[in-house]
Amino acid sequence: MKSGNIAVIDIGKTNVKLALVDLATLSELDVITKPNTVVDAEPWPHFDTEGIWTFLLKGLQDFHAQHGISDISITTHGACAALLAADGTLAAPILDYEFTGVEQTADEYDSIRPAFDETGSPRLAGGLNIGAQLYWQFAKDPTLLERTIQLVTYPQYWGHRLTGITATDMTSLGCHTDLWNPYKRCFSSLVKTLGLTDKMAAVRKPGDILGPLLPEIVEQTGLAKETSVLCGIHDSNASLLPHILRNTPPFSVVSTGTWVIAMAIGGKHVVLDPSKDTLINVNAMGNPVPSARFMGGREYELATQEPYPIPTYSDLENILKDRVMLLPAVVPDTGPFQGMQSMWRDDIEPAIGTGQKGAAVALYLALVTSHCLELIGHDGPVIVEGPFTDNWVYLDMLVVASQSRVLSSVGMTGTSQGGALLAGGIEQWPASSVELTPKSDVIAEYLQAYASEWSSLIYRA
Repeated sequence: MKSGNIAVIDIGKTNVKLALVDLATLSELDVITKPNTVVDAEPWPHFDTEGIWTFLLKGLQDFHAQHGISDISITTHGACAALLAADGTLAAPILDYEFTGVEQTADEYDSIRPAFDETGSPRLAGGLNIGAQLYWQFAKDPTLLERTIQLVTYPQYWGHRLTGITATDMTSLGCHTDLWNPYKRCFSSLVKTLGLTDKMAAVRKPGDILGPLLPEIVEQTGLAKETSVLCGIHDSNASLLPHILRNTPPFSVVSTGTWVIAMAIGGKHVVLDPSKDTLINVNAMGNPVPSARFMGGREYELATQEPYPIPTYSDLENILKDRVMLLPAVVPDTGPFQGMQSMWRDDIEPAIGTGQKGAAVALYLALVTSHCLELIGHDGPVIVEGPFTDNWVYLDMLVVASQSRVLSSVGMTGTSQGGALLAGGIEQWPASSVELTPKSDVIAEYLQAYASEWSSLIYRA
């Protein structure tokens, strides 16, 4: 059994995190975070890569001085790629995938993108398809394609800065990029169409060792020169990995954060509907995973508007009895209810900052999650990981709405542990989930009635 302290670079859309994980126990020894800011400047809104880089180097230096680091693993959000110039620097800033300007060339891009049957990738808003980003960027800057020597996916951008070695990984390519065929495990036809055939960095498995650290990184951080940097993985698949290693299919994992992503392992056969934000993800083993998602964390922030006390049993009971309902979609350009206008039923909205507001929003999020599970053929237990595991109203409703066993993963996030496991860690993922049931039969009855009425209103719309 391998041991050591794994530094996990964990770049989410909202926050950048550096965690130090003890590989023997998968416990986090230390964690630092910073907001993932977007620079609103020419040539397009882009990520503050230099600010992130400074933060990471300082964190690696401090972690190594205090605890020691044996390996470095990387996990990042999807829908992101870096275009490298001949000298290894960025040929252009890394575009923020939420930039709506990408839609200026949407019609032209739609005429060349591969079909859903080839890529398992739905057509998404803004720059959520990397192919759409690239098409727009190459149109806006006609010299960019020629200046681009290699394209790397986002985890490997940071790996390249640490090692000087380029790569792409299957999980990032398989995250609605339009660039990957998950069934044949190869690049899609779009790569040739965009003129990128000779510019795509080699495809590696997430757990492959990308290489040792560059000498200048060793000097700046004090890390040992033999420190291995792993290729890296898309963050939802980092969350999924521990559960694949531990559980026997069928089961589903719901990864929560800025995005809520439901992923079915060994579920029922269904035909995915790309108009409902269903898609094929690719797991760490390279296998296709039917998935559905919505911006649950973003919807939570928009709907609650400000902090509130933890809802009480009485708060929930009042919401259920009065049928106070939030209807989709709070973020209308993603998720299974795209294009629908969010509203409070009968214009009855709980006061901001109250437990009742928090309870009503949690019910909404759980019902959308349950709908996502249904769309992907969920079967077996549901394992929830990430920030929503701390939301008891969300979990109680998910038990009832999905009519499934629901298990809450211990710990606030699985991305760090999943990233650490790429280093070849423990042989068996330890017991780390708590099975949930509603607090009483009475509340379960109210939850079921509420869920049924919510669904009837949605389908009626």
